[in-house]
Amino acid sequence: MSAQSCQSSEEQKFDEYVDALAAAMNHPQQKERLHGYCSGLLLPGERKSMEPIAAHLDPDRVQAMHHSVQHFITEGTWSDEAVLARVREQVLPALHEHGAIRFWIVDESGLPKKGRHSVGVARQYCGELGKVDNCQVMVSLSVANDVACLPIAARLYLPEAWAGDFARRDTVHVPLDIRFQTKPAIALEQIRQAQAAGVAAGVVLGDEVYGGNPTFRQGVTALGLPYAVAVPATTRVCPPRDGRRARRWRRHAKPVLTVRDAAGRLPRSAWRWVTWREGSAADLTGRFAMIRIGVAPDGDGVAREGEQTLLVEWPVGERDPIGYWLVTLPATTPLNTVVATAKGRWGIEQNYRDLKQEVGLGAFEGRSWRGFHHHVTLCIAAYGYLMLCRCRTMPLAGGRAAAPSFPHVIDPREPPVRPERHNPHSIATQRRRLIIHLARRLPRCPCCHTRKYQMAKITQPEMSLQ
Repeated sequence: MSAQSCQSSEEQKFDEYVDALAAAMNHPQQKERLHGYCSGLLLPGERKSMEPIAAHLDPDRVQAMHHSVQHFITEGTWSDEAVLARVREQVLPALHEHGAIRFWIVDESGLPKKGRHSVGVARQYCGELGKVDNCQVMVSLSVANDVACLPIAARLYLPEAWAGDFARRDTVHVPLDIRFQTKPAIALEQIRQAQAAGVAAGVVLGDEVYGGNPTFRQGVTALGLPYAVAVPATTRVCPPRDGRRARRWRRHAKPVLTVRDAAGRLPRSAWRWVTWREGSAADLTGRFAMIRIGVAPDGDGVAREGEQTLLVEWPVGERDPIGYWLVTLPATTPLNTVVATAKGRWGIEQNYRDLKQEVGLGAFEGRSWRGFHHHVTLCIAAYGYLMLCRCRTMPLAGGRAAAPSFPHVIDPREPPVRPERHNPHSIATQRRRLIIHLARRLPRCPCCHTRKYQMAKITQPEMSLQ
């Protein structure tokens, strides 16, 4: 296949993907702006906000283009849910080719923000900074299998101080039906909506923010979904109904223990070394034990949530265990399967890193509720296309992750897109490849700002896509 044919094919696939999203907006004029904004999120640049995107799209009329893009994002009446549904329709079949959906992962991500006027900004814990600071927090639901993870829903967490301040709400146009909800409540609502939309079911995974909330756990169970969620060390448990399994509680006056105390009473024979996943260098291995318990959120010794499995990770030499999980998989599930399931959240961290570094998730500079969610939706849409490309290029058979290496240069006149050490199937590599095709359509090069009529004289090796 010639280079020109390859170029046309890649551009056509991207156009078809964006056209399907534009159809969900029910307005022909939105198609051009949607294509331009998604392209701008994928193009190189330190800032992925509206003004730099406008400068890429029309450098001769930046102010007019900026106004058009701003209207599309902050005032456009198109539905975020409808666009995300189209993303699922196009990307999930490619994920299924590499295996069935195994996990539904709920998580939150902090987006550092200056000032106090942007919607939802408050001093709260920001995972990106690792401390309490000024930030917005977004709650998301992602679906994953062993090779890929895709966000399918996202919503801004509105702190209680914001939810009750109607003057601030009016300033940033928070809808009247939005009331204060905890992060677990938002996540549970997203799970209900995904189930109603017919998304293939999986085991619900979450960290202590969600696992430590009894209402969230009970809500997931009521929906008929299993879960494997991390819980705090102070979570209270009680003996299971099976008298034989409850024998470890017989010598203790109190029928209710914390999971930390329960772990300390397990015999040495209960602990096993388990390898749960292949790493890039060595297998990921840990020391685990599991026990059937009841959960007593009221502390009265009565199991309110039914019998389930408590999984504990306790490395040799550590004073205390480093992880506790409540798991509602069948009681006969082997330990290695329980561990692999509880550890299935690893993909979400890579997701957030790629969303922020590759498509500018945290770069939105507007203040409104609608603008924030429109930006997040199109970041997920752009990321979804990169994930689609990744699934198309990855071999169907799994295996150990290869260490990053330098690609071989076959033709010096056409060096590789990423000459540095990298994974050839990573999201970053897919984006670099796509940039070449997107840049050819722009009035000037997004890297060196050379005009289009001059770009014909510049060969691909001279274009820096860092």
